Amino acid sequence: MSTGHNDNHIHGHGHGHGHGLNALDAVNAGARYRRPLAWAFAITVAFVGVELAVGVLSGSLALLSDAGHMLSDAGGLGMSWAAITLATAGTAAAHRTYGWYRLEILAALANTLLLFAVAAYVVYEAISRLGGDHEVASTPMIAVAILGLVINLVAFKLLAAGAQESLNLRGAYLEVIADAVGSVGVLVGAAIMAATSWYWIDSLIAIGIGIFILPRAYKLGRDALRILVESAPAHVDVDRLAADLHTVPDVVEVHDLHVWTITSGMDAVSVHLQVDPRADTHAVLDRARELLRDRHKINHATVQVEPTDHAGCNLVQW
Repeated sequence: MSTGHNDNHIHGHGHGHGHGLNALDAVNAGARYRRPLAWAFAITVAFVGVELAVGVLSGSLALLSDAGHMLSDAGGLGMSWAAITLATAGTAAAHRTYGWYRLEILAALANTLLLFAVAAYVVYEAISRLGGDHEVASTPMIAVAILGLVINLVAFKLLAAGAQESLNLRGAYLEVIADAVGSVGVLVGAAIMAATSWYWIDSLIAIGIGIFILPRAYKLGRDALRILVESAPAHVDVDRLAADLHTVPDVVEVHDLHVWTITSGMDAVSVHLQVDPRADTHAVLDRARELLRDRHKINHATVQVEPTDHAGCNLVQW
């Protein structure tokens, strides 16, 4: 249960701050999965070298493109691990009141940019090769694609649980899924080329890999930007939240309502509640915080309770 306090000032304001079960638990949902993330990063980096070497030797653009995608994913996994490590380390700097929490979101945005860059490169190179007839060695492609798929499945298993709690881990998880699809595409393409000698399939698979990346990169980037511009979380109905606060006994008006996400799993709200001057501000504060916690799943709350006969609280409007 969250904890809070209520300070009655000379003007009769009630201020309450409800902090979640544990703010670090919310922010660092990813911290519990730091070791699996490190393992996923290590095996991905190891495989990139193999895929690049075989891609060059076999002449497969699809394999090279998939290696480029895997390389960007390795970079994303590395940034995710670094961001979670820094975020959980905390800071002694007084001006960083939220510590390094936003590093996780910045890493997710960087992952997005990497994914878009790789997709653009893959599609461009594949289109430029469609008109030619580049022979490709399909047997090593099949072997590497199978190995890549196994590695993707291992990484998928390592990151699956954390992806439900952390935006940063979700980004890494989506990249692993995209890698698995890429490995399947390379495997299918190699099998077709082995049976038919249709080497243009290699470029077609490369284009497919590039296009597959784009919608996932867009969604990850959209979610990260939504947090950075401090929009209300998608799962929070702000109008309904305001209406619910209006139902708290003795509340006359709800204003200066702000809802935002600090980082994955850590939503916050600040609000002013105007109440009848005779109201018990302690009771109003407690009921408002309970409502935010139980009905809207927001544990990090700052609630200012203002009697209607006090004129100084709503002079500044945002």
